[in-house]
Amino acid sequence: MNRHSVQAEMQRAGAELRALATQASPADLRRGSAGTRWTNEQLLFHMVFGYMIVRALLPLVRLFGRLPDRAGRVFAGLLNAGRRPFHLVNYLGSCGGALVFHGPRLIRRMDRTVAALSNKVDGETDAALSRTMHFPVDWDPFFRDRMTLLDVYHYGTQHFDFHRQQLTLGPAGHK
Repeated sequence: MNRHSVQAEMQRAGAELRALATQASPADLRRGSAGTRWTNEQLLFHMVFGYMIVRALLPLVRLFGRLPDRAGRVFAGLLNAGRRPFHLVNYLGSCGGALVFHGPRLIRRMDRTVAALSNKVDGETDAALSRTMHFPVDWDPFFRDRMTLLDVYHYGTQHFDFHRQQLTLGPAGHK
């Protein structure tokens, strides 16, 4: 994985989100997803939100990547201790987010977020991309104990692709 493959993955996910959001019928969007409590519309927002989270994580990796390792381990441990409230906020946030960001507005949010991330990763030095931070592994299956800044850029697409498989869009809810 390198910055160019991460950029290409983000662009692909953006195009896929655009197709999914424009081709889904209102009934498709109201239908429940597979393996989550979200509707397809809520899950589409959650998939975009993963990229929005990446933008918020970047400064943290830059900060904790410069601090002593113990500071990052303690911070990740504190976040892991709060995993139950995090999961509730994560669920409810996507329920509410889908009320605001859907259809063309969701597509614009994804396009702007992917463009910003693509520009940022392009401007990162190799040293910055290799900076690491400890992560709360109980928060997300794609968080590892220690992740590089490049890993964090890639996380948005991992998250997107995982949840893409849970959508039940199309005739009779086919993926």
